Amino acid sequence: MAVSSMQAVNVIGLMNHIDEVITVLGESGVFHPDEVNNFYQDLRGFTHLQSNNSYAEPLTNLKVALNRTKRRFPLTDTSDFNPTFEELDSFSAATAAQIDALTDKKIGTQARLNEARQNLSVAEHFSGLAPDVQEALKLKYTRARFGSLPKDSVEKLEAYKDNEDVDFIVCTEDKTHCWGVYFVPKNEEAQIDGIFKGLYFEPTVLVGENENPEELIKEYQEKIPQLEQEAEEAQEEFDRWLDENSEQITRYLSKLEEMYLYSGIRSKAMQHSNSFIIVGWIPTESRKKLQKRLKRIKSVELDFSDAKNEMDKNPPVKLKNCFFARPFEFFTEMYGVPKNNEMDPTFFVAITYIIIFGIMFADLGQGLCLSIVGLLMWKLRKMPIGKILFPCGISAMIFGTLFGSVFGFEHLLDPMYQAMGFEEKPFEVMASRNTNTIILGAIGIGVFLLIVAMFLNVFSSIRQKNYGRALFSTSGVAGILFYGAVVFGLLAEMFLGMHVMSPLYIVGLIVIPFILIFFSEPLTDLVNGEEDWKPESWGGYIVEKLFESIEVLLSYVTNTMSFLRVGAFVLVHAGMMLVVFVLAETVGGVGYWVIVVIGNALVMVLEALLVAIQVLRLEYYEMFSRFYSGEGRPFEPVKLTVEE
Repeated sequence: MAVSSMQAVNVIGLMNHIDEVITVLGESGVFHPDEVNNFYQDLRGFTHLQSNNSYAEPLTNLKVALNRTKRRFPLTDTSDFNPTFEELDSFSAATAAQIDALTDKKIGTQARLNEARQNLSVAEHFSGLAPDVQEALKLKYTRARFGSLPKDSVEKLEAYKDNEDVDFIVCTEDKTHCWGVYFVPKNEEAQIDGIFKGLYFEPTVLVGENENPEELIKEYQEKIPQLEQEAEEAQEEFDRWLDENSEQITRYLSKLEEMYLYSGIRSKAMQHSNSFIIVGWIPTESRKKLQKRLKRIKSVELDFSDAKNEMDKNPPVKLKNCFFARPFEFFTEMYGVPKNNEMDPTFFVAITYIIIFGIMFADLGQGLCLSIVGLLMWKLRKMPIGKILFPCGISAMIFGTLFGSVFGFEHLLDPMYQAMGFEEKPFEVMASRNTNTIILGAIGIGVFLLIVAMFLNVFSSIRQKNYGRALFSTSGVAGILFYGAVVFGLLAEMFLGMHVMSPLYIVGLIVIPFILIFFSEPLTDLVNGEEDWKPESWGGYIVEKLFESIEVLLSYVTNTMSFLRVGAFVLVHAGMMLVVFVLAETVGGVGYWVIVVIGNALVMVLEALLVAIQVLRLEYYEMFSRFYSGEGRPFEPVKLTVEE
């Protein structure tokens, strides 16, 4: 439960060496730049070197163009490649223009091919016209209308059989429409077109008036192979150009990405006359190596100071945990990183999350599957959650063995227990006699973890030199005494047969701690040495605190009761699997095992999701709220991620 030791670093030098300094800082991969005015109050005569990142535009233009290629260009090491900004900008513009031209040519050719295929498909609806119809297309005083009619509209044409000019010649048809042609004399166009419009005739634009579809079909059949050849050649030209230039594109893209990142350092630097100043943070273990490289640059002066002495500047935080807890930094960072002088809760999260998850998901077989899935998620997809699911699955296997559950089979491990000298499995979840034990056990887990969280708050507060909060807050010493005394008193009176709730016990361990909590704000300010520790109005303070006290008391109760979900999920898991087996036995035969397999899969997916969320909720709302703020800022060094 620690954070890496950090060092504040000030770099001062002459302007003609600034590019070299920025390159060293960037290549180190450990420099977190900060604002100069965060370190210096009097900046008269200082100016910012640049207000915007000049590499942003060429990098964006190149990346937009490369996105059109649908290819990946992994970043590479370009430490031996040092083009000027003008060369980078020129390459970006030329490459983007070339890619756009080749892409437009490829897309345009493919669009013409698709259009020709579509037109051929439409024209084929009118293939096979009778000779007399083809002759009618040549008539001078008639107009042909090609298109389609709904099938039910074709049937309605029977109503116009007495009008010899209303006739629809069907060429082809599909499930819903008939495709064909009708003819109209020039002097009756409006009347006949109106009739067909009322029958929902849809004209076809491709085949116009008095055009011969057979000729169009022949034309497109000859044109399509030519367009296919052009589309293939355009694609080959596009691929060939990318293959020939991919290495160069990768180098320039990598260098642009690198310089874009490094320019972020430049944007925070300030200039005074012919000198510059850059400030930031580095891990302590990187100090010697960085110092050695910077000292090689003439005119550069360095000043280092421990982050512990620079707390007013809000040092960034880099989490540092053992291999066991490191995957759970994912949860800590999702909530917010600790302040530099605050305790890192990651190890606490790792222990509590794994144990509570295992209790709630307890099943030997399903836990094994969960561990395998987690391992595959990490190894194959590099998903951080996979490294969390793996130990959680192991925990589920351990508690599943204790509860005797293997893929929902509650007595499969009985021979093992008997071989170990037990008459039956250690704990029968579904036995009614154990229901109260499960519920009380869940509450007991909650009480224990809340008290631990309060002790962590005391430890963290002392570390931050906030002694008032350590003593008088709801999660300080006063809160521990109040909560612990109430819980122990109720437990002793109700379950242990011990009469401990004496007047002295109540006054000394419950009333007085609660009064200290009630006046925690002025007491905290007083102990911390604040001059203005008294409230503006004692009467107003007391009235306000009376209402807040109700919330404080409810928080103790609700935080404790929230842990009932631990016991509830133990019962829910067993209940869900019981339902699966009831359904399987109802089906019987081969279907029995089909239902068992599908049921196990559904329960695993559903319960893994629900348990993961519920345990995280307990961490964030019940425990973190007692001792952790998560208001630090993460350590974000300027670093180019090179793909192997």
